[in-house]
Amino acid sequence: MAVVAGLVGSFEREAIRPHVTGRFEDMLRAVVRHPAMLLYLDNAESIGPNSRAGQRNHRGLNENLAREVLELHTLGVDGGYGQDDVRAFAAILTGWSIPGPRDTAASPDGFVFRPAAHEPGDKTLLGTRYPEAGEIEGVTALAALARHPATGRHLAVKLARHFIADQPPPAVVARLERVFRDSGGDLGQLARALVDAPEAWVEPLAKIKTPEELMVSTLRVTGAGWPPDRLVGQLRQLGQMPFSAPSPAGWPDDAGHWIGPEAMMRRIEWCTLAGHRLAPSLRPAELLEAAIGPVARPETRQTVLQAPSVAEAVTLVLASPEFQRR
Repeated sequence: MAVVAGLVGSFEREAIRPHVTGRFEDMLRAVVRHPAMLLYLDNAESIGPNSRAGQRNHRGLNENLAREVLELHTLGVDGGYGQDDVRAFAAILTGWSIPGPRDTAASPDGFVFRPAAHEPGDKTLLGTRYPEAGEIEGVTALAALARHPATGRHLAVKLARHFIADQPPPAVVARLERVFRDSGGDLGQLARALVDAPEAWVEPLAKIKTPEELMVSTLRVTGAGWPPDRLVGQLRQLGQMPFSAPSPAGWPDDAGHWIGPEAMMRRIEWCTLAGHRLAPSLRPAELLEAAIGPVARPETRQTVLQAPSVAEAVTLVLASPEFQRR
């Protein structure tokens, strides 16, 4: 919906970025409370069937937010929960909403709790009983999910897949899981563990850059400017329009999605465009060293340095297998 699309930028700035080196529990709570999430996954419309609002309006639970938090953000699809847990968590989150025209007591983050819509009574989630406590039920449940062992495993796999390899080595996943557990979900310590992991530096580099990563790394290594509106249009052509991931799971994190035949042709076309645009300000030998020097294969070096023009040399650097990976 258009309203949610307009909130994606603020969601990233307000719920994600402040917590990227903090505690996962704090990020999770900020994410679930943010208006973008409450609207996108319909929790603002979820009403406890036995609540005052539910009895009056004959409306019921919406399970979207509860299901996605369990499946995508915490335990993972194999995390040991069932439909009863989804429904119980949805009941726990009833009343978590966004302010309306008459609300004057909304929190600074745009969150409001509506007691009249909250499902009354105790709930049981993953075998744990949550006594009736209004908004606090959700806060307590999110904290428990953030500390759950299945959440640590799920996040360890996701981080290793994103930063190291599409099929991450089990040993590095186990180390990340242990860091998550021992640090209480400290994302800063997880980031340091990723940087320190020998598996992250094995050559040849394993991860294919997404279109956004390709553009950002090109602009960084060349120091070039580029009109933002054109970059957005080019990202759309490359299949990664900003803030437009195809599902709540976000952008795919495996090479198969980004280097199919059509996707590769579009990448080569963009590298050619960039090569001609940036050529006047670059020296191929210097770009080669700055961009891929430590990992450049002899055949790549020879091809770049023998290119018939600067534009073609720049294109060859950007389109090289070494630069296309990270």
